Amino acid sequence: MSGEAGRSEKGVVSMKTLLKGGTVVTESGPKRANVLVDGEKIAGVGRLLSGGERTVDVSGCLLFPGFIDAHTHFDLDVAGTTTADNFETGSRAALRGGTTTVIDFACPNKGESLQHGLDLWHAKAGGHTWCDYGFHMTIDDWNDSIRAELPNMFAAGISSFKMYLTYPAMMIGDRDIYLALKRLKALGGIAGFHCENAGVIDGMIAERKAAGELGVCSHPRTRPQYLEAEAVARLLRIAQAADCPVIIVHLTNHEALEEVRRARARGQTVYVETCPQYLLLDENRYFSEDYSQAARYVCAPPLRNRAEQKFLWEGLKKGEIQTISTDHCSFTLAQKDMGREDFTKIPGGLPGVETRGELIYSAGVAQHRINLTTMGKVLSENPARLYGLYPRKGTLRPGSDADIVVYDPGASHVIRAADCVANVDYNPYEGFVTCGGIRQVWLRGRLAVENGRVLGTPEGQYMVRGKSAL
Repeated sequence: MSGEAGRSEKGVVSMKTLLKGGTVVTESGPKRANVLVDGEKIAGVGRLLSGGERTVDVSGCLLFPGFIDAHTHFDLDVAGTTTADNFETGSRAALRGGTTTVIDFACPNKGESLQHGLDLWHAKAGGHTWCDYGFHMTIDDWNDSIRAELPNMFAAGISSFKMYLTYPAMMIGDRDIYLALKRLKALGGIAGFHCENAGVIDGMIAERKAAGELGVCSHPRTRPQYLEAEAVARLLRIAQAADCPVIIVHLTNHEALEEVRRARARGQTVYVETCPQYLLLDENRYFSEDYSQAARYVCAPPLRNRAEQKFLWEGLKKGEIQTISTDHCSFTLAQKDMGREDFTKIPGGLPGVETRGELIYSAGVAQHRINLTTMGKVLSENPARLYGLYPRKGTLRPGSDADIVVYDPGASHVIRAADCVANVDYNPYEGFVTCGGIRQVWLRGRLAVENGRVLGTPEGQYMVRGKSAL
């Protein structure tokens, strides 16, 4: 071992570490290279690179930039309850799964200021978060006060926002979406949208209730994929009028993706996110005769027909879908039981931050649906660029944060809820056999996870984000 000790920004002597013998997943493709870490930063990447007080042998392993999950819901009050995972438990699970940065949603209620929502989420996350973190800001009101607050959000490091075309407590209507997009464009911001047709869904729900069809199977039947596609199409026409780029979050099916293709053909800039549940799970889960088995998969939009998975994987391979986030919104089985007599009372959402990386490698790379470069882009580089974190995050190059996932293709195992650390008593992927597994996770140069064991204490930092650069 060789090399000199460096000093971190705080003046504390730091140890240089050489990760030797691995394959680094870069933006241009995988390459054999060593990675030198100095303090919190990457000091060098190269095949003949040497130095460091300590050397870590990662031969045979893949080195990814730390994964970024840009769609989580920790400590969220919703559906008459609160998500099972708060920032401490959720971020710990994220870190164990290779996610070194999450971007959660600050959610003020109607009538509350954006600053109130931001202050509340800082109080929830500060000092409790294991990985680095940032916030999107939800816009569920639009008035002069909200409009006037937007520059302050950018100054606070928030450059991305979220709006809903469903859920009465969060919707603001087409007119206000148009006005909000115009203002965000002027400020250089970007917004993501949950797209489902709220009015028709409510009508379908009323019909099911009137017929006494209150079981879990009514959930997918009242939220068909063509109503997601309709909302995507409508949103994209509003964005066309505002001449503003937008993000479609948790897209689930080919009809919705086709609307994105049409908008892009018109010259619009549209980014697309999907989630592991839509790539690996299907709507048959809702038709189990066991309520508990069916209810645990309720989310919105719902899981789709298995045939849709092929279209999503192809969209990822072609670069039509830019990111894979989880929409991690976890509830215990007892919480899911709230809807036993009425499917509309089942809290919607699935856990996912702990398993995303291993699932995408196993079902994507190992099955030749996508390659390593695409996996690195959709889990790391693209979300970093899209949400103003690049090049500090999302890449392994000198000067970037030393957020590194060491993936061992030979460490296959079975996913079991009993082995996970998320605050949930089930796992949607129970029994799934992975192809390989995460050996280590480094967070800003510190070994934070080794062989499934989360080390140290919550040391996540708030990320002040810049403007989108994808």
